[in-house]
Amino acid sequence: MPSIDDGTLHLSDYKGRVLLVVNTASFCGFTPQYKALEALYASKQAAGLTVLGVPSQDFNQEMDSNGKVKAFCKATFNVTFPMAGISHVTGDHALPFYRWVKATQDGWRPRWNFYKVLIGRDGKIIDTYSSLTTPDSSRLQKAIEKALKA
Repeated sequence: MPSIDDGTLHLSDYKGRVLLVVNTASFCGFTPQYKALEALYASKQAAGLTVLGVPSQDFNQEMDSNGKVKAFCKATFNVTFPMAGISHVTGDHALPFYRWVKATQDGWRPRWNFYKVLIGRDGKIIDTYSSLTTPDSSRLQKAIEKALKA
């Protein structure tokens, strides 16, 4: 994946970790989820969880540059978890990660911002979640705890 810092994020760098991948946007009603995502990352990082934000303009609610997104996330929510560069998460130009999820999960794709994909330490998809499943929801928290213990 492209990095928000203009480099490349290699998902292989997270091998053996639990990964929560979230497509994000700066101007969405769900944008306050950044706060809970950062809290989740801060509290579970040492146990093996990585949150990965993937800003996307696919739903017309993102800024026009990686620099602006990064500055917004840092200033507004003090985001410290890794962030991809602005990317497509749906359609023919979706990142390979999202094409893989779609191919292995019966056509699943983000239908809005802040959809989530939980990946286990073994690199397999545990579950997918819509925007309505917040980072601090008991459903997602239980799945993360179980994945961290595996």
